Amino acid sequence: MFTRSSSTSGQPDREIALVALFGPAIERAREDPRVLLTWEPLARTLRARFSAEFAALDAASGSTFPFSKEFIASAHSRWTADWLAWEQAHDSTYKLKAIQAQHGLGGDTTSELARATLDAVEREKLELYQRRYEDYVRVARSLHDLQ
Repeated sequence: MFTRSSSTSGQPDREIALVALFGPAIERAREDPRVLLTWEPLARTLRARFSAEFAALDAASGSTFPFSKEFIASAHSRWTADWLAWEQAHDSTYKLKAIQAQHGLGGDTTSELARATLDAVEREKLELYQRRYEDYVRVARSLHDLQ
């Protein structure tokens, strides 16, 4: 991929190869901020090895190629906004599930069956929330560390 070109330094060919390598990652990171957790460290590693090529790309793009601090901050903000939207939807979904469970029990909330059914819905809600929250926190911290 990064072979020497017919030009004296091969720098233009490597710049094109870097753009081709990171172009899809940039697009994917706009959709899913978690993509940055893999691609940004790779960019740092390659930046150390091909500093002249990255400097030229930085100059051409007007910011750090391929992921500027602003891009990473925006991804972090998107991740948080997505979490908040998911959290609200999750709460609404489980409120509805609890109402449906109550309705299925004829409105009874005092019998052992009713209590066990509603407890199961609440337990399911909390377990899913906890798994998703752990993922949210892990990714949010990692994105913060990239900034």
